[in-house]
Amino acid sequence: MESHGSETEGKGPVLHIVVVGFHHKKGCQVEFSYPPLMPDEGHDSNLLPEEWKYLPFLALPDGAHNYQEDTVYFHLPPLTGDRKCVYGVSCYRQIEAKALKVRQADVTRETVQKSVCVLSRVPLYGLLQAKLQLITHAYFEEKDFSQISILKELYDHMNGSLAGSALDGSQVYLGLSPRDLILHFRHKVLLLFKLILLEKKVLFYVSPVNRLVGALMTVLSLFPGMMEHGLVDSSHYRPKSSMSEDLGLVDSSGAEEFITVSVTDIAASNLELEGVESTQPAVESLSSGTSTEGDNHYLKPPSRTSPGSSESDWETLDPSVLEEGVPKEVADVAAELPDTFEPNPEMPITVQPQAVSGQGGVTQGLVSGLEEDQYGMPLAIFTKGYLCLPYMALQQHHLLSDVTVRGFVAGATNILFRQQRHLSDAVVEVEEARVQIQDPELRKILCLTTADLRFADYLVKHVTENRDDVFLDGTGWEGGDEWIRAQFTLYLHSLLSSALQEDNERLLADYGAPFVSAWKITHNYRVWFSNKHPGMTVITPGHPFQGQYGVADVKLRLSHSVQNSERGKKIGNAMMTTSRSMVQTGKIVGQSVGGALTSAKSAMSSWFSTLAHAQTLP
Repeated sequence: MESHGSETEGKGPVLHIVVVGFHHKKGCQVEFSYPPLMPDEGHDSNLLPEEWKYLPFLALPDGAHNYQEDTVYFHLPPLTGDRKCVYGVSCYRQIEAKALKVRQADVTRETVQKSVCVLSRVPLYGLLQAKLQLITHAYFEEKDFSQISILKELYDHMNGSLAGSALDGSQVYLGLSPRDLILHFRHKVLLLFKLILLEKKVLFYVSPVNRLVGALMTVLSLFPGMMEHGLVDSSHYRPKSSMSEDLGLVDSSGAEEFITVSVTDIAASNLELEGVESTQPAVESLSSGTSTEGDNHYLKPPSRTSPGSSESDWETLDPSVLEEGVPKEVADVAAELPDTFEPNPEMPITVQPQAVSGQGGVTQGLVSGLEEDQYGMPLAIFTKGYLCLPYMALQQHHLLSDVTVRGFVAGATNILFRQQRHLSDAVVEVEEARVQIQDPELRKILCLTTADLRFADYLVKHVTENRDDVFLDGTGWEGGDEWIRAQFTLYLHSLLSSALQEDNERLLADYGAPFVSAWKITHNYRVWFSNKHPGMTVITPGHPFQGQYGVADVKLRLSHSVQNSERGKKIGNAMMTTSRSMVQTGKIVGQSVGGALTSAKSAMSSWFSTLAHAQTLP
């Protein structure tokens, strides 16, 4: 990949301030950038690095002319060897051309559409948006877009105010409200959570873009550590024009080369750890190419290279691979083992070093390469070809079927994305709070257990009961945003702790045996399981809402069936229609049908309960 140098010019968290406009002949294009996107060009150059060719279409979203203003979050691939995602925030506005004080010659339409963007090294979406909206408003109030001094001041101000700022929750989660998410999606939030754990292809759909990116990023904020440290590898894709230059990635030799790079990255990350002695590898490197038939299942390329390849055969980690820089006590243990031993798949043998700054700190993950806490969070979900694209432009449509992309969590506003459902495992229609999954097998895997339903109902009740409390408006504890994230952290920690126990079938059954089986072959689980995480020793295994079934569970299951199955919805609608008809008939004939209506409702409820119970049977 060509190095343009623009990503390393500035030392602050903000890389560039960019203005994107809509030209009546050329379409969306960059009109201004500071510092210049291309080092050898001026501030007003339209040229872009090849890797960022979609920037204009991301900053000025499809259908933007339907809205007076909008906000976009988007991710760009890195330009240099830094290999870290570039986070973009764009504020779009339009103004009538006749209101301009200085009308340039290329303004031929009645309205002028522009976006002001910030390209940043840090995922402070809400904070960047708050600052950017003020400047965008002031920029448009000038009514003279040649006045760019305010944009240069914005660049200096942001780098000055954000320099050295820690990625703590108060800043990272600004503008993301799990309370609103639960009020809208209710128990389906847990379904989305488990769907992403399985690393499936998930497409969010709604307009305008600010609703889209808000819902998508709020779901991701439920994963502990994900917003702070889990997205750095989430945008490694290549533009369509350059795909032909690297067709080797689709054959077996190319896939091996791709996987080999990931192992090298692991070794490089080990050398960066402070206080860790450099030792000889305890196990012979796989790059020698002399592996026996017995260890062919370690770190192998995908057996299929079609778009239908599942994430389960994309990459298999060998927990016995101990690169240079492993802690000394582990190297001593490994040195006593035979050269060709078969690792116990039930026990991780790589020890994750604890943070120097204490239990609240993070360290470089030995295998994931991410900054991890003592529990191994964040999980390595958005790595090795699993993309996070809060907003996808229509020009990026090819990524949905790209063989080098093993999965994605993406957002779109163009209806063409929603119509091609076969390219996604799940389509989340945000407006209707609907999660559409075509594959019956995947629906079975994601079926919420009774313990899961208790957990989801617990969240919904706490949020809905306090929704009118002005003192709790997302800032309180129980039922507030931080409280909700803490519940999902507990859920995930308990799930991981249960997976570490011997004879854990009973513990994991509360999470759904089909789900756990599918999750254990994902990339993120294998990476997490290949390490030992000291913090997990204090986590109690078992589902937080495990326990004996009761009458309340039956009611909860029936309610869930009504809300989520097509059959249940039809029966519910039929009951409402019948009730209205009987009431109207009673009014016409002048008879009191109160008793008859009550009896009819009781009979229909019994009939419905029987059908709903039958529906849950295999």
